[in-house]
Amino acid sequence: MKTVKVYGPGCKRCETTEAMVRDAAARLGIEVEVEKVTDARSIAMAGVMSTPGLSVDGKLVHAGGLPDAGKLEGWLSA
Repeated sequence: MKTVKVYGPGCKRCETTEAMVRDAAARLGIEVEVEKVTDARSIAMAGVMSTPGLSVDGKLVHAGGLPDAGKLEGWLSA
């Protein structure tokens, strides 16, 4: 199971990023545990300077704007 964290204040882009993660995982047949991190201090401590941010298994893989769908599948598959 992959652990995915979506960093952001809960804006529309953050919600869309979470939905993209769940959809990509379903397409790939990968179980994911998605955690939403909305606390500004926790977001900054994770190194996210622009939201939404995304980490997979503890590694920050994306920050700022919606992630590319192809890259997202790659991060989840790795």
